[in-house]
Amino acid sequence: MTTQGVAILGSTGSIGTTALRVLARHRERFEVRVLTAHANVAVLRQQVSDWSPGFVALVEGDGEVPATWGRGPGSLVEAATRPDTSIVLNAIVGAAGLDATLAALDAGKRVALANKESLVVGGELVGAAARRGGGIVVPVDSEHSAILQCLGVRGAAEVRRLIITASGGPFREWPIDRIRKATAHDALRHPTWSMGRKITVDSATLANKALEVIEAHFLFGLGYDQIEVVVHPQSIVHSMVEFRDGSVLAQLGVPSMELPILYAFSHPERLEDPGIPAFDPIAAARLDFETVRHDVFPCLGLGVAAGKAGGAAPAVFNGANEQAVALFLEGRAPFGAIADAVHEALARHAGLAGDDLPALWHADAAARRTVKEMFR
Repeated sequence: MTTQGVAILGSTGSIGTTALRVLARHRERFEVRVLTAHANVAVLRQQVSDWSPGFVALVEGDGEVPATWGRGPGSLVEAATRPDTSIVLNAIVGAAGLDATLAALDAGKRVALANKESLVVGGELVGAAARRGGGIVVPVDSEHSAILQCLGVRGAAEVRRLIITASGGPFREWPIDRIRKATAHDALRHPTWSMGRKITVDSATLANKALEVIEAHFLFGLGYDQIEVVVHPQSIVHSMVEFRDGSVLAQLGVPSMELPILYAFSHPERLEDPGIPAFDPIAAARLDFETVRHDVFPCLGLGVAAGKAGGAAPAVFNGANEQAVALFLEGRAPFGAIADAVHEALARHAGLAGDDLPALWHADAAARRTVKEMFR
């Protein structure tokens, strides 16, 4: 059995550390040969000690590190294209992961994609890079992994609709006036998932579901009118696929990222893994589904509308949301202003061109500037 080399971009974050925990149980199949981190030198040093990768990079940070380590954003592209790896797990946060995704696909890699922003900002470019270089994208998000597993060998022509589930986040039952005053402490208390700070806030605003709808559009080739979102607070049903004959398949499991991460590495094969929690149908006997309160969580509708508009609009939506979330976490913007900032950026910039990568980065930068100006 040939061992596959793995590069983990964003190894010190939630997805990266979970992936390393999974890979530690499958050392006979996978070898970690590349590790990169944003700025967490201490955790990266420990990971290097545990795995002895051939290439290590730190994107930011002033800590003293070995001279052999790569430094700066450009090191991510080098990490994504190393010849001793066949799988690249892209767990970078935000649009900053796009360049590495494109480079890995151009180099013919399997991209285990946890960086949904790659498809949101540059979906057409990602598809072109995969065709050009022979690489493939396998989703890591639990929702898209569920859809992939439900689809099997069936194509988009057999699908009536995709149903993406949302936990509803910590504010599912809160009134709108209370939500608008929520603190970072409130927003980061997710009821079912343990995730990084940015994605946890996105789950609280439901912006994350907008990103997932756009991602699903590009991953599975379905129109936006065929993709729906429902609230499912237990986070047991990760998504559903309704086929044209009326049959519905759902993928269920405990709310753990270990399974979708492992499946992204092994797809279409399934590997035995006793470390992944067993499913207990009795414990999960109650499964509730609710409609989204769009008036309370406008980011979902704003993002889907941006996806439908196409061009640079998804990049504007994503850039504005990233900037607004960052300001909220810094205490410089209230929670309720996140959706307001995204709406304003889209109103100003959604007509920008998005034909190529420079145009998309221009739109991203314009959206971020608009949001920063709102909270000076």
